[in-house]
Amino acid sequence: MRQLIVFAISRIPSVRVTEAEDGVDGMRKLAAGRFDLVVTDINMPIMDGLKLIHRVRADAIHKDVPILVVTTESAAEDRARALSLGATAYLTKPAQAPALIAKVKELLGIADGA
Repeated sequence: MRQLIVFAISRIPSVRVTEAEDGVDGMRKLAAGRFDLVVTDINMPIMDGLKLIHRVRADAIHKDVPILVVTTESAAEDRARALSLGATAYLTKPAQAPALIAKVKELLGIADGA
């Protein structure tokens, strides 16, 4: 599923995707650079997406970066928890590529024709 998400987002011109294996790897990559968007799942090994959201919001460099959650967790409580921790948007899997691309463009402020 991660590969499908990466493939879909990579179709947006001018967007470069950096992939992480899990939340810990994601935090390691965030510490090494600047990013304009974080896409995460709630269910990940080692550090789940909720902990990742919490840590990103505590990071001075990335605290204002939009966070998109793409997950199988469709319960209202899961959505509310992610948003209360600081997620910007929430899509449930299976997320269709056009909806995912549209949400990423919206969060990055990319015009529809781009």
